[in-house]
Amino acid sequence: MIFFINLILFLLLFLWLFKNRKYQSSRSVSSSYDDWTKDQLLERLWGEHIHLGYYSNPKEKKDFRQAKVDFVHNLVHWSGMDKLPKGSRIIDIGCGIGGSSRILAKDYGFDVLGITISAEQVKRAIQLTPSNLACRYEVMNALDLKFKDGSFDGVWSVEAGPHILEKQLYADQMLRVLRPGGVLAIADWNRRDYKFGEYNFLEKIIMKQLLDQWSHPEFASIEGFQENLLNSNYCGGRVDINDWTKFTLPSWNESILEGIRRPNILFELGPKSFLNGIREIPTILLMRWAFGSGLMRFGVFRSRG
Repeated sequence: MIFFINLILFLLLFLWLFKNRKYQSSRSVSSSYDDWTKDQLLERLWGEHIHLGYYSNPKEKKDFRQAKVDFVHNLVHWSGMDKLPKGSRIIDIGCGIGGSSRILAKDYGFDVLGITISAEQVKRAIQLTPSNLACRYEVMNALDLKFKDGSFDGVWSVEAGPHILEKQLYADQMLRVLRPGGVLAIADWNRRDYKFGEYNFLEKIIMKQLLDQWSHPEFASIEGFQENLLNSNYCGGRVDINDWTKFTLPSWNESILEGIRRPNILFELGPKSFLNGIREIPTILLMRWAFGSGLMRFGVFRSRG
């Protein structure tokens, strides 16, 4: 126990030496993702998906990139989105460089629009998407979706919520553009709900770092965001939740191990990218500890419009 406390304190000290990327506004989020995309480190190490992977059990050995693909398919099937007919219109909110969007279009025959507030992500997503695939991308704020009510058969969002301050408006906008009977599928990093215990001093410090280092204004709890969805005037009724922490937990170690498996990438991209990669390791380790200890949880949400 003392060892882990000392390790955490060391990681916090290491991060203190760097300028953080504290959330200021949606512009600070878009700027961070523009930088990460242009840097190419995340894409070269982790592939086309900047989200966690899915592992049937903690000891499962699987290529990290394949685990990310498996995550998409598992969420599609858990949410019931696979029951939608081919040609269904899907909006991917916080699409990154289009990894999930391309799977939804290619493997399920959906007509997909990916949105992100990062112009660089849109540019890269377009470059990676074959011209014959029913995928397009736009720069758009998730809190101001430029569509009429009920415009989409499915709404998909993976790990976008932590970057959004107004959780209720986020829920409202997603449900507003979902047609009656459509499918909502969300996956997010969530904090432990306060009703399960107040945070101690160390947990508060760690949580602040997890927010500040990656431009997060606030994490919702699983139960709290379920309430946001249920409280929306656009909610069709039932909202199901589940905790996928155990299925995604190996991803944190794997994300670091990818740098060890592919050291040539770090050198090919140059010293700046190498230092950026080293800089991310303490936050990833803190995330691994937080999810492993229950301070953070990985929540999934589904609903019918």
